[in-house]
Amino acid sequence: MRRATLHQQYEIEWKELERFEKPLKHNNFFELIYVMHGTGVQFVNNHQFNYRKGNLFLLTPQDVYSFDIDQKTNFFFLRFNESYVREKTGKDQDTVTHVAYILQNASHRPGCILKNKTDKPLIASLINAIMDEHARQQIYFTRISEQIISTILTVVARNIALKLPKNIKENTGEPILEILNYIQLNIFDPKKLHTEKLSHHFNISTNYLGRYFKKQTGETLQRYITHYKIRLVETRLLHSDMRMSEIAYELGFTDESHLNRIFKKYYGVNPSEFKKTGKKI
Repeated sequence: MRRATLHQQYEIEWKELERFEKPLKHNNFFELIYVMHGTGVQFVNNHQFNYRKGNLFLLTPQDVYSFDIDQKTNFFFLRFNESYVREKTGKDQDTVTHVAYILQNASHRPGCILKNKTDKPLIASLINAIMDEHARQQIYFTRISEQIISTILTVVARNIALKLPKNIKENTGEPILEILNYIQLNIFDPKKLHTEKLSHHFNISTNYLGRYFKKQTGETLQRYITHYKIRLVETRLLHSDMRMSEIAYELGFTDESHLNRIFKKYYGVNPSEFKKTGKKI
């Protein structure tokens, strides 16, 4: 399997394809792919999705993907790596937060990540603007392009936030999204996820926090945290060589048997069976 490498912080490319040159790709960077025109099938890991004009996909370094093109397709590619986030640190903290949010919450499944209908024309206009800047390359085009990229990544972060808990809607208020973002950014630090710590961080009483979270997301705070950890376990089982003991330690489970028990409760099979088949009961 060929592995592509990105030698700069970000890269922009757009091209028309009748077939996807590399049947399978496994990269060392993140990739946003926007369909300007055309139809076909996107394959990611063990899943597939029928794509069309206006779809936007996020691929992570763990993903193995390809496209089966039916109708000649115009793709726009935005590739970026983790150093892009580090370079922004201290200059644009909001961008750092949003990009980190994207990196930690990619679903590793196919499908358009644009869940907010009003964001679809916005993304189209932003991509047209950045293509125009790169085509003309007038003064300050690099700076303007980076600002457009930051906006695109912020819009992507919002849409990823919208599709996580089942009750999160397009008009959900910022506070719950900030809480979700905090949980996901600190998922590897159990101490920061205690109710008391969350209450203190967001200046909300512990009793109200539980009721508010359940009302906004449709599930309890603890269930959401556990479910999110299990989703990360799934990703590691399917797309890494980590041992169960390593996964259990990384995600704060008491031990491997504790992880096995919780995983089977959610998925109906133990982790080793899931790793072999990639299927839940």
